[in-house]
Amino acid sequence: MEGTGIVVLLPLFLGTCLAREVHVPEGPLYRVEGTSIWIPCNVSDYEGPSLQHFEWFLYRPTAPDASIGIISTKEPRFTYAVYESRVRSGDVYIHRVRGDSVEFRIQHLRTEDAGIYECYTPNTDTKYNGMYSDKVMVEVIPDLLQVSATSTSPLKGRLAPVSPLHLTVTESKELQLSCLAMTQSQQHTHLSVSFGMSAPDAPVGRQTLQEVITVRRDFTIEPGTSSLFADRYQNEELRIEKTGNEKYRMVIASIRPEDTGTYHCTAAEWIQDPDGSWQKITEKRSVLAQVHVQAIADQLTVLANPAEIRVNSGDTMELFCNVTGIISPLPAVIYSVGWEIATTQHPQGQLVAELNVDGAVVLGEGYSNSETGKRHISLEKLATLPGYYRLRIHAAQPGDMGTYSCIVKVYVRRSNLTLQRVARKKSEALKVHLKSEAVILQAYSWLVLSSVYRGETAGLLCNITIETTQTAHIAVSWWAELDRDEQQEPKSHLIASVDREGVMEFHERASGGEVSIDKLGPLCYKLRMHQLQQADEGKYYCAVTAWIQYPDQSWYRAASAKSEPVTVYPYARAMDLLFIPLIVGIASAIIVGIIIVATVTCCFMRRLQRRKR
Repeated sequence: MEGTGIVVLLPLFLGTCLAREVHVPEGPLYRVEGTSIWIPCNVSDYEGPSLQHFEWFLYRPTAPDASIGIISTKEPRFTYAVYESRVRSGDVYIHRVRGDSVEFRIQHLRTEDAGIYECYTPNTDTKYNGMYSDKVMVEVIPDLLQVSATSTSPLKGRLAPVSPLHLTVTESKELQLSCLAMTQSQQHTHLSVSFGMSAPDAPVGRQTLQEVITVRRDFTIEPGTSSLFADRYQNEELRIEKTGNEKYRMVIASIRPEDTGTYHCTAAEWIQDPDGSWQKITEKRSVLAQVHVQAIADQLTVLANPAEIRVNSGDTMELFCNVTGIISPLPAVIYSVGWEIATTQHPQGQLVAELNVDGAVVLGEGYSNSETGKRHISLEKLATLPGYYRLRIHAAQPGDMGTYSCIVKVYVRRSNLTLQRVARKKSEALKVHLKSEAVILQAYSWLVLSSVYRGETAGLLCNITIETTQTAHIAVSWWAELDRDEQQEPKSHLIASVDREGVMEFHERASGGEVSIDKLGPLCYKLRMHQLQQADEGKYYCAVTAWIQYPDQSWYRAASAKSEPVTVYPYARAMDLLFIPLIVGIASAIIVGIIIVATVTCCFMRRLQRRKR
């Protein structure tokens, strides 16, 4: 029975400890006239349904003892006449967060809204116990925040209705925009200043305004979340400066075409509530400027002249490239100027020479290699003619005939020293006609002996005929087409060669045998293949190239030709034909002899055993 008494008394004891509590934030709360305010109110430790009702009252400083009923979640006719129109329009309302928590909201604060606000909860408990209301002081202070693009027209409204400044800036130049932000509030407040950008002619709003850089209320600097500005801030191309107590300046070190837009300055005033949280009590925005960035690519013009040129082989050829459109030198802008040639062999074009960003002349692959040598080509900027570049090709060759184009690339050197290409322009093509003498080249090949046997030396002659008035150097090479797979076309395999300087080079034969070359005359060569074998069977031909050396010591491939293929078949010797049968006969005789000896020995042993018995 004693235990039962304890169980009965415990809930009664817990019930007497529960007491209703109503909580609103600690005051005073300072808010700016014309802005909104939210006052949370929640009730706890109550009895009854989870859906609690709330009533809000105001005690004005002029009548601190008189309560004004503002709004109730329970009684529709609760509102006093002074607030009836505002409640009906939705300017004043209650937002329910959950069953026992609400927010009292005023969209547009007025001066007469200052006073003590009371949040009251009607009783749902079995008896009155605890605190049924809580109060908070609200101070409505005047809006003293000012924002402007210049010091002569401070912003009074939310957005200045003045015509913005129109700026046209060339790409890569520096953009500076200043903003004045100040407050004369008597309270201890902090300011945050943000520079933002919206697309040209776009309506201004939080959805269209893109943050560029901001000074937060705690004086920290943060770039916009977009990579367009975040990366540039990290590379020190974007910064914000405070000059004096009121002036803020945004600096974009190297402006880009995508920076085109309308720039705004947004200032916000913050105050710290007694609970330690920071509240934005007002915000204003001013249009600073409409900025149009002229892209370098849109201004750049590249002209090549003369439109057509005719030169003779061996003459010096000059082409000019005129780069215009950029009115004045731009900071951190670097140019590269190059020439390309399009020919029947290279219709897409190949590089002739380029004056790169470091000021060095780089020749194309076809103008500086071990085969042709290094051509005497210069590319320079003319000091006497601004914007003009001259390509000079000494000792023009037939391969220089084609259509030429001047290509200009523009780079901007970023603060991290990297180069970013911002423009590329190609001139109209000009034609170069070149008069040169024809070089007629032919090659003939045949075997010294029509029949060659295995193990012998095969001689393959290559006779050359050339018709030209120029001094030509001949290069000769021998190739083999070995039929190893009937399903695939035979591939040419280099056997040996003699270059234009007379240097011989030997490659591996199919059989691995030795190779030698004899020069029988100025235009006659003989290839020797020693110890010819069955693996060397195939078709052989010689290929010849005529090279002409120009005064700049470069070489030009004037003509090429190859002979008709010659079939090389290593015949077998008579001894080679008898060798296999001879081996087979000897092997058979030895086997038969072994069988006979074994048979005789076996019979003899048997007879010997019988005699012993």
